[in-house]
Amino acid sequence: MLPATPGDFPRAFAEAWMNRDAGALAALFAEDADFVNVVGIWWEDRAAIRRAHHYGLTTFFAESRLALGRVKTRALGAGMAVVHARFRLSGQLRPEGGTAPDRQTILVTVLRDTGAGWQAVAAQNTDIMPGAETHLAGEDGLRAADYRA
Repeated sequence: MLPATPGDFPRAFAEAWMNRDAGALAALFAEDADFVNVVGIWWEDRAAIRRAHHYGLTTFFAESRLALGRVKTRALGAGMAVVHARFRLSGQLRPEGGTAPDRQTILVTVLRDTGAGWQAVAAQNTDIMPGAETHLAGEDGLRAADYRA
């Protein structure tokens, strides 16, 4: 079932995550939706979004908890909206074993009213890097950087 309002989308996303239900999570997205994850992997349809989340929710996110924080909704015109939602992720498993520290993200979704509820046509998930204002590329990859004095 699709969310009744744009502001309900983040809660529905978190519920599907917590239920480890990649099908329900993917159903929140249009058939041709785009989703860019926190490391820039770009999934270009609902089937890819479902496959990727099924993999994550059954492996490294299998014991995770996704807690919803602040939500901001902005109407973009008739039947369109953008929603920013802050989440706290805990319980992610490390590749070498054990649990990683908590992290926070902001999920931005562009939604359309289907007549049967609100569905995402695009999403971008971004990690929040406390104390940083950008990334800096180096020989070892990206690292958080802050240029403020």
